[in-house]
Parts: sequence; structure tokens; C-alpha cells
Amino acid sequence: MATSSAAANLATNSASMALAKGKSNANSHHPSEASLKRKRGLFTKELRIMMYGFGDDPDPLPETVSLVEDIMVDYVTEMVHKAQDIASRRGKLTTEDLMFLVRKDSRKFARVKELLAMNEELKRARKAFEVDEEKLAALD
Repeated sequence: MATSSAAANLATNSASMALAKGKSNANSHHPSEASLKRKRGLFTKELRIMMYGFGDDPDPLPETVSLVEDIMVDYVTEMVHKAQDIASRRGKLTTEDLMFLVRKDSRKFARVKELLAMNEELKRARKAFEVDEEKLAALD
């Protein structure tokens, strides 16, 4: 079973990845009942792999994976709600609002910055690849 520090690291990394992806909905401050119900097991495959990477068994108990998923989803949901409160004056939730919340935790802040930089690098690489393909198509 995962240790508490491994679970904390997993939740931190999972939350950081979610923050870096920028997938949040700032249109509604209070979620509806339908949005509160979520599909369980949506992150099972990824969490099992991450748990193994943090030192858990290659085949963790389903209950453990479910518990870590609940902790992660609760953490991300709480952080997004806090960020929405911060962003409510502007009406738009941004990555900077989420970074503001983790600014005092140097590990989380550094991880978010690292993932955002990696995301930008991937965007530039995809764009360069698309340009190269367009040039090749024009030559044909």
C-alpha cells in the first residue's frame, strides 16, 4: 500500500498536472448537482502507474487507488474553488490564480512552473512540426 508521503506526492503531482493543463471552468462559481457527481475510476489507470512510480505495489489494491483518487479530486476541486474566489472580480479563472494559491509551497510552485514551461515547449514543437508539414505539402 502507498505510504502517506507517497500519497501526498502523488496528489501534489496530479494537482500540479491538472493546474498546468489549465482545464477549469470559471463560468459558474457554484457547481450544479449534476456536475458534483463524477465518474469514479476515471483516473484509475494513471493513478496506478503513478502509485507504482512512487513505490507502491505494481498491482495496488483497488480500494487504495480509489482512496487516492478521491483525495486527488477533492484537492483539485478545493483548489479550483479557491482560485475561482480569487478570480471572481475579473470573471475569468487563469493559471496565475492557481499559481497564487501554491506560491508558498515551493515544491508545488516549482512543479507547476516546470509543467507550464514544458507545455509551452510542446506547443512550440507542434507548431514547428505543422509548419514543416505545410512546407513539404507545398513542394509536392
